[in-house]
Amino acid sequence: MKLEDILQSYSDFIMPTYNKTPLVFTKGKGSWLWDIHNKAYLDFFPGWGVNNLGHCHPKVMQAVRDQISKLIFIPNNYYQVPQAVLAKELINVIFPAKVFFCNSGAEANEAAIKFSRKFGKGKYEIITFTNSFHGRTLAALAATGQKKYQEGFEPLPAGFKTVEFNDIEAVKRAITDKTVGIMLELIQGEGGINVALRDFVVELRNVCDEKGLLLIIDEVQTGIGRTGKMFCYEHYGIKPDILTLAKALGGGLPIGAMVVKKDIADLLLPGMHASTFGGGPVICKAALAVLRSIKKEKILKNVEVVGDYLYKNLMKLKEKYSVINDARGLGLMFGVELNIEGKPIVERCIGEGLLINCTHGSVLRLMPALNVTKREIDKAVQILNKVMKDVCHG
Repeated sequence: MKLEDILQSYSDFIMPTYNKTPLVFTKGKGSWLWDIHNKAYLDFFPGWGVNNLGHCHPKVMQAVRDQISKLIFIPNNYYQVPQAVLAKELINVIFPAKVFFCNSGAEANEAAIKFSRKFGKGKYEIITFTNSFHGRTLAALAATGQKKYQEGFEPLPAGFKTVEFNDIEAVKRAITDKTVGIMLELIQGEGGINVALRDFVVELRNVCDEKGLLLIIDEVQTGIGRTGKMFCYEHYGIKPDILTLAKALGGGLPIGAMVVKKDIADLLLPGMHASTFGGGPVICKAALAVLRSIKKEKILKNVEVVGDYLYKNLMKLKEKYSVINDARGLGLMFGVELNIEGKPIVERCIGEGLLINCTHGSVLRLMPALNVTKREIDKAVQILNKVMKDVCHG
């Protein structure tokens, strides 16, 4: 099909639920994508962090090939090997816990909300934060602290209170005898790359312990090495009661997970919650390849080294161009806050062969693959510099 035929098919037959850039990609490898005209693009926003190991990682591809020739799907009322092995290896790098597998981050957060209500025995309120994003299913949307995503879908499920991010006193004031938990992103991706303060998170853990509340950490975007540790909560010296994961876990294939600390995990019994495709054998085999590759290829060390390299380069751009207010983030998850609209910058970067994202209207979001090289970072910074120069000096 030609480009115009593909675009027409989308227009005629697919619901317009996404803002789309008129690019058709046909292949990918590592940090690079090629479009239908064989033009190469450096991908510094690989699927909202889904492709943490880049496109078509060879170990993930091999794992899928191996499993798909043996068993593609088996329902969760039977046992299977890949799910058992994945659960064990995942828990080995988390904390004593049990896992529920599903298909996406929203589904993982929905599971966490249901689990919390079961745990609460009548208590049901969950405190969330301004500028948070927990998914687009109805309860996850109600938990999200951004009105723009909720408009037109009211009435939303009750039981969520949103308070100011990084404000522990606001949290304490919001707690009632109906509160069962607190749900937090340690770095707000969709909210503008806002990083939770260490003192705030430590005190949040203390408050949950004192009040008997669940601390739910949403690491759908920050998990699986994105911030330089396997999980972002490790930077804060705390452990959550519930951890939600998705995006990068499957190396490009759809998987989500709700991880609950072991001593309360068995509250959900057969028939209380389920996911038909959750934790299928092919996906689990892919996720295993992701976990093992991160360890074997020393990916976390690379995130630390090249993440620091990228941050220093972003700070140099900040010093050079007055349109940049701030550059912030952790590991390989950065936001470049502008004092102008970000969308035209993103479009110019795409024209130059660099794929990035804009969030919150004016924050450029850069989340390259965790195995990105310094040479690829140099290329991306070179393009950003050119675009900023054109914008600032005409």
